[in-house]
Order: sequence, then structure tokens, then C-alpha cells
Amino acid sequence: MRTIIPKTLLITLFTAFCSSIVADEHVVSQKGRQFSPPTVTVKVGESVIFVNDDIVRHNVFSLSKTLSFDLGTFPPGQSRKVVTVKLGVIDIECAIHPNMKMQIKVVK
Repeated sequence: MRTIIPKTLLITLFTAFCSSIVADEHVVSQKGRQFSPPTVTVKVGESVIFVNDDIVRHNVFSLSKTLSFDLGTFPPGQSRKVVTVKLGVIDIECAIHPNMKMQIKVVK
């Protein structure tokens, strides 16, 4: 005899499975020529999305040993994402606005 599993149950199980294997995403806003929040704590493998909520272009980069990257310059309304890969502190800056600084603390 064949067992029929309701479609809604399959969707619920699939969604639960997918969300358990997808790492969390953390959002950092760029507005008023500031990063907000100024510090974010994430786990290894999680991502940080930088959203330009300002009226000017911004850049996001890091020269940190924990993670070095340059997400480039992007206009208002756009975003860029970085995925953390190792424990430590990542110092973040905006190449256009030198006073814009923040930290990502990557923990277990």
C-alpha cells in the first residue's frame, strides 16, 4: 500500500531542511556616511550584507588578516555581500569616506 504525504507537509519539511543548512545573513546599513551597526558579531560561514541606504556612493573593503576584500564602489539602493571564512576580527572601511569604519567579529 502506498502512503501519500500531503504537499504542505513536504514543503514544510523541505523549508526546514533548507533553512538549517543556509547560514545566517547579517545586514549592515550605510547611511549618513556611517556603518550601522558599527560592530557585528557573526559565526564562521555566515554572511554580512552591506546595503547602501545613503544618498551617495560607498565602498566596502578590508585589509585585515582575517579576511581581506574589496567589494568596490556601489550607488544608493545597491548592496554587496561578504562571507566570513575564519575566526577573528575584520576591520571594515569605506575608501570614499575615510571616517566610515566598523568591525566584524567572527566567532565559533
